[in-house]
Amino acid sequence: MKSNSAATILRWGLAFVFFYAAIASLLDPGNWIVFLPGFLAASPYAGMLLAVFSLYQLILAGMLFWGRQLYWASLLATITFAGIVVINVQESSIVFRDVGLAFSGLALFEMSRQNKKHDL
Repeated sequence: MKSNSAATILRWGLAFVFFYAAIASLLDPGNWIVFLPGFLAASPYAGMLLAVFSLYQLILAGMLFWGRQLYWASLLATITFAGIVVINVQESSIVFRDVGLAFSGLALFEMSRQNKKHDL
């Protein structure tokens, strides 16, 4: 994707959210396990699942920070935030922000998709 300040702002904003959540959940998993779906949070593997998800978030944050594979990174960001909303819909007082983040990811996806068309 060609350099564009709006895309850079979206990339860095989304990357920061993934980076912060990943680091915070690795440092204090007890505060974050509650956001896993109930059946996963009750699993004896909940800590490991959270660590794997944190690793995924760190990789995704890196892709967004550096603008690598932006088409796929923004699509994954959109799906991740939408999944968080769907899985935690009963926590609407918390996840309402993730709706906006999902739409930010979708905007970045659309920008990268449009740019991809022009690169052909």
